[in-house]
Amino acid sequence: MRDFITVVSGLPRSGTSLMMQMLAAGGVPPLTDELRVADESNPRGYLEFDPVKRLRSDHSWLDQARGKSVKIIHLLLPELPVGGAYTYRVVFMQRPIEEVLASQRTMLARQGKIAGNDAVLARVYSSQLEQTEKWLASHAEFTRLPLSYHSVLKNPAAAAQEINDFLEGELDVFAMAAAVDPALHRERKGIS
Repeated sequence: MRDFITVVSGLPRSGTSLMMQMLAAGGVPPLTDELRVADESNPRGYLEFDPVKRLRSDHSWLDQARGKSVKIIHLLLPELPVGGAYTYRVVFMQRPIEEVLASQRTMLARQGKIAGNDAVLARVYSSQLEQTEKWLASHAEFTRLPLSYHSVLKNPAAAAQEINDFLEGELDVFAMAAAVDPALHRERKGIS
């Protein structure tokens, strides 16, 4: 069993649920409580674990994550404990900020909510990503695999193999690739 914790991270709406689904199909069990159910914005489910939201004040659940995958938003990565108790393999999903914002806007509209100003959010997200990258690079407990959402959609087999290598092999790469449904890529901003 893998002793490290596989963390799936990125901006909201960047493909983190897709990556969790791929990992589950490949043989990495997700740490999830299934409290947030599938909906029109994410028809295959979110695969989230509610205690992650309280990571700043409580990380007692981390032992449950060893050998599993857990979704942790980019802003909470610096709340993970460092200093030797845990090591983390972070699959960091990357998607054009314009698409992230469009996807968020659509999801919020479905919920009857109004999205913020795109230009402001784009600047905030860019700054947050830069800070997160610096923080991850400064801690030896973290190994990071950046993955483009578009690359995963265009060539799921290659992405699955890259993930398999990153996580020390033995995953079912064929099942991982089969878990990718390009039809669910609905927010496109001039990218084919």
